Amino acid sequence: MSDANSVDHSPKSEALTKLGFRFGRNGVHSARTMMFDEVSDLFQKLSPDASRDDYAREIIEFNILGKKTMKSRELTCRHLMELYTLDISMPVFRAFRKFWDIEFDARPLLALTISLARDPLLRQSQQFILPKHVGDGVGRIEHEEFIEKNNPDRYSAASLQSIAQNINGTWTRAGYLHGRNKKNRSIPVVSPVNVAFCLFLAYLEGLSGQRLFNSTWIELLQRSREELVQLTTSAANRGLLVFMNAGGVMEVRFPGYLTSEEEKILNEQN
Repeated sequence: MSDANSVDHSPKSEALTKLGFRFGRNGVHSARTMMFDEVSDLFQKLSPDASRDDYAREIIEFNILGKKTMKSRELTCRHLMELYTLDISMPVFRAFRKFWDIEFDARPLLALTISLARDPLLRQSQQFILPKHVGDGVGRIEHEEFIEKNNPDRYSAASLQSIAQNINGTWTRAGYLHGRNKKNRSIPVVSPVNVAFCLFLAYLEGLSGQRLFNSTWIELLQRSREELVQLTTSAANRGLLVFMNAGGVMEVRFPGYLTSEEEKILNEQN
């Protein structure tokens, strides 16, 4: 995952943007969490092949999420599009939407994973949350100091507090933190679906073979190499990917996931 502190106009980041990643300095977590309840409601009410225009119309015109004002509807739509794209033409969202319907328990971590691909502010926090050991306290003030260090003189004290609360809320919903007022580090539920999505994002970043399992996406899962191999094998048995593991050499493929044009974009970044 690229550094979220600067605006990246490299050919690689431009290629990844076309595939559904998002870069820059701003993120939805300056105002909201990963909006898990809203995206869950959306997917319950709209079909998997719904277009970006379909989502916008349902959220804004028909108020499918039950917001009180037109401004709230428009902001909700904008934030959801920033976090998830809601665009079936984007490989990142297309895979996310496919995996969403496969396993209920995988959904919180799926939502966190795509949000990390789309929100630079949340992406920074991975460096703060993951090094914590199970049971460690995760203080809001400590988190505010981390955000300030990575974004010097950018946010007011009130904004730092709000951002830290939003980010902690997202990590809590995904199972990495627990507790209401006092947060402690915990280990999330990880399914073969989650492993498949993380491997797919690493694949879109141009990684292959063994390097897929050394990516920051797989690091997110906090599982041993043996557990990852077992989960990947399970994902392959469910038809989510193709996995070959022989003689210490591993290969993962995602047949049918990309169009020919998307394959070209992927190849151009390598």
